[in-house]
Amino acid sequence: MEQNNPQTTQRPQANQQKKKKSVDYMQIARLLWKNKKSYYKIMGVAAFVAIVIAFSIPKTYTCEVMLAPELSTTRSSSSLSALAASFGMKLGTGALGNEALFPTLYPDLMNSVDFKTSLFPILVHREDSTRLMSYYDYMMYEQKKPWWTSVISGTLEALVDLIAVKDTTEMTDHVDPFRLSKRQANLVKRINNNIVCDVDQKTMVITITVRDQDPWIAATMADSVKARLQDFITNYRTNKSRIDLEQIRLQYQKAKHDYDRARQMYAEFADANQDLVLQAVRQKQTELENEMQIKYNSYSTLSLQLQGAEAKVLEDTPAFTTLQSATVPVQKSGPGRKKIFFVIFFLAFVYKSAKILQKEKQLKPLLGLS
Repeated sequence: MEQNNPQTTQRPQANQQKKKKSVDYMQIARLLWKNKKSYYKIMGVAAFVAIVIAFSIPKTYTCEVMLAPELSTTRSSSSLSALAASFGMKLGTGALGNEALFPTLYPDLMNSVDFKTSLFPILVHREDSTRLMSYYDYMMYEQKKPWWTSVISGTLEALVDLIAVKDTTEMTDHVDPFRLSKRQANLVKRINNNIVCDVDQKTMVITITVRDQDPWIAATMADSVKARLQDFITNYRTNKSRIDLEQIRLQYQKAKHDYDRARQMYAEFADANQDLVLQAVRQKQTELENEMQIKYNSYSTLSLQLQGAEAKVLEDTPAFTTLQSATVPVQKSGPGRKKIFFVIFFLAFVYKSAKILQKEKQLKPLLGLS
């Protein structure tokens, strides 16, 4: 007699279970269409919520500035180095490695506390006003916030006042980058989100993006950040040559003073002893003349060195090509009200559909639950 294989008997049972667990999407669609009137109320509520949220979030404007920094003229790389640079890599033997402050480090530089706090004194004014104020005061006291943010922050501050002693350092507007207050540290974080620097790995093009609630201030800060970044890089690149120039200038001024003094002493001695023919007088005049000549040689040498040091500073001063200047943005960049409406309507639709399917006992089979 033939014996039944347990595997063959289990397969039809498994197929039957799969058929039982299969979801009839057409039936679900019919159920949802049958209850279409129940969507009107929740969609009305969703529309109201979307309008409140979309129009409570302040408008933001974005301004972009693009720079192409000048790399050193001695950075002539081989074809292999150029090929590696096209893939975003740098070869150690290439002259690009000679640059300690490589352009890819500019974003880290701009994210530093010292750089961000250096932006605080910049004077700005709104597009519809001529009243000047510091960027610190503007970011600290003039920013618009959604109403729910003010409610939450006010509630938290009230709770902190009840359970803790208020920090007196929070009351001062004095900025010490070494020790920031909590409000100032939060302000630096906000500025980090509003002012972003990005460097293309291949072309080394620097893009500075500034987002702000006022279009005029967005353009002003974009231009100011660009200027400060240029100044910092210039000071870094020319630091050694400027120190050498200052030292040579001091030596040059001393040599010029010594030469003028020696020349004056020689002229006075020669005029006073013009008619004397004593050997001691001639010897003294010769000594003064030789000393004057030595001072002149030193002065002349340092004069040439001073010119060379000044030329070195000019040579080390980098040039920046502005690919895109700061302009006042015309259109707002946020908030995306269409996206807000879409997300809220979608969530309301999903919620209501889940409630209908749960009532019709079709939610668990749809989710694959028993």
